Amino acid sequence: MKYIALVLVLVLAFAVALPTQAAFCRTVNGHNICILSIKRSAKNYWEYRASVSIDGIARPIEVYNCRDRQRIQKDGTVTPFVENGPGELICSVLK
Repeated sequence: MKYIALVLVLVLAFAVALPTQAAFCRTVNGHNICILSIKRSAKNYWEYRASVSIDGIARPIEVYNCRDRQRIQKDGTVTPFVENGPGELICSVLK
């Protein structure tokens, strides 16, 4: 009886496939920029909450304001987009 239960558990574990999430990556000026997760703001359609990685180093989720071309960090620090950086990539791809 134990073996039947074990077999059923193993069959169910392998039968249920977990969804995979692929990152969207581009190489810009020699840097590999990947959008790891992204969500559009419901209130301000020009803003995206996104987590990106640059050359394999992940950044925490930040708000990318495509209208004002600014990146807003969790602590409220506002910085302008870097030329050919992740903000430019997010706003150009998701028009």
